[in-house]
Amino acid sequence: MAQTIYTLCAAASFTCAWLLLSAYRRSRFRLLFWSGLCFAALTVNNVILVLDRVVFTEIDLTTLRLATGLAAVLLLLFGLIWERD
Repeated sequence: MAQTIYTLCAAASFTCAWLLLSAYRRSRFRLLFWSGLCFAALTVNNVILVLDRVVFTEIDLTTLRLATGLAAVLLLLFGLIWERD
């Protein structure tokens, strides 16, 4: 059951990233770009979660998951600060 939930979370993150980045390609609104990059990093985070909890149960990937989550939030924060005008 947990594997299904983790996989659905990764799929939802990927879908959001794809939609945001495709909207950026059409409109060139830069905040869409930063949001898309954030969700792309969150997709990587969710894939690492699946690998950590389902595939490699004997290896602890918590630090890598936390680092990718932090990178995702920092990308969005940078985009919000950079595009303030």
